[in-house]
Amino acid sequence: MALQFAATTALVTGASSGLGAEFARALAARGADLVLVARRVDRLEALARDLEARHGITARIVGADLADPASWARVRAFTEAEGVRVSTLVNNAGFATHGVLAEADPDRTDEEVRLNVGALTALTRLYLPDLVSEGSGALVNVASTAGFQPVPLMAVYGATKAYVRSFTAAVAWETRDTGLRVTALCPGATRTEFFDVVGSDDAKVGRYQSPEQVVRTALRALDGRRTPPVVVSGAANRVGAALGRLAPTRLGLPLTAALMRR
Repeated sequence: MALQFAATTALVTGASSGLGAEFARALAARGADLVLVARRVDRLEALARDLEARHGITARIVGADLADPASWARVRAFTEAEGVRVSTLVNNAGFATHGVLAEADPDRTDEEVRLNVGALTALTRLYLPDLVSEGSGALVNVASTAGFQPVPLMAVYGATKAYVRSFTAAVAWETRDTGLRVTALCPGATRTEFFDVVGSDDAKVGRYQSPEQVVRTALRALDGRRTPPVVVSGAANRVGAALGRLAPTRLGLPLTAALMRR
């Protein structure tokens, strides 16, 4: 039975494009009001107006750079000021860097950790009491198939997504008796602006999925009788994730490094 979102509010980060925008569309189609968070306010405004017109929902927007720790409390303050009680949280905002760590821009890698790990953790912590008390929504943290093994040339990104996967599984266990559905969504290569931000498509492994396919995977997991704490999108990606878990690190590292150098 499909999880019901009518008369509830979902907060989606990184909502200006890609998976975040697709989550917003899918949740609005199920009747959820929205709080959309991203840096690009013009895109948020266009998406909000479109979804309000299509689905008769209310969409609020918050322009915020979530790599800035000061923004985390501001997002929470906004929903409190608006009298909005969040039932579903989709932590989607994130980005990757590619290259040898010794040659990386330290400011950029620090920003990557603050966004992929810091913002996701802080927003989960800030909203989890509300999510648990509502007990009828969901927490979706977007991880990656890169989080199943160390990833040379994307060392920081892979480590941040391994954190997201581990963190979310632990939260799922802690909240298992509350009615809240919690999962870490692990897509592989997806047709979004991800590789434009990376600056290279060398990091692409496997066939592209569309944002619609990935979000459908997440919603199927939430609709199930028991939501898995980790869900991988795509059959080939599930095989790769399983191999990443099972292969000894000394064997997996050379293969992963070769794939990243293609």
